[in-house]
Amino acid sequence: MRILSLDTTGETGSIALVDAGGVIEEHTLHSPGGFAHTLFPAIEQLLARHELTLASLDGFASASGPGSFTGVRVGLTAVKGLAEATGRGVVAISNLQALASFGTKRLRAVVLDARRGEIYGAVYDSSLHPIREEEVGSLPFWLDSLPQGEMEFITQGFPLEYSCTKAPLAIAGAIGRIAREKFLRGEARDPAEIDANYVRRSDAELFWKEA
Repeated sequence: MRILSLDTTGETGSIALVDAGGVIEEHTLHSPGGFAHTLFPAIEQLLARHELTLASLDGFASASGPGSFTGVRVGLTAVKGLAEATGRGVVAISNLQALASFGTKRLRAVVLDARRGEIYGAVYDSSLHPIREEEVGSLPFWLDSLPQGEMEFITQGFPLEYSCTKAPLAIAGAIGRIAREKFLRGEARDPAEIDANYVRRSDAELFWKEA
């Protein structure tokens, strides 16, 4: 089974091809202005390098967030469109779960910068099952509320006063590996059923609630 996976949730994104042997190729995308105009040309070039077509793929996967609201939508919209055009299924994978896959310990606390003085955080076990659900809040409060036990902290460079495992900025390969296992378990979904994992409401929603 061959999967095309995407991550467009931050300033640095990535795309990857994954099959039974692992990551065939992962390509980093740096687009501070967004990925709407660069994503599809990059996908075309990636497929061309491996003499593949969209029809030769078995499924699609994308990071579902948390991250940039626009970026999350770009990635999910892309894989939905590709899946509908080819009649394939889609899997959406949390960025935090993908980052947890770079750990080695039994308990893995993942931290992402959520800006506004807050972090996105979650705790996973070695099977990438959530022990502590994804949330957004202040770092000190989140740290104080972590479960007991030896904890491995995983970040993409966010400063912590702990020894951390640094995950790469390119995580499309990790998303593809996790998604492929879900496909094999029959957990792929219809494109219309895929939704974003924002964790925090958008500015527009917050302003509307306060008005």
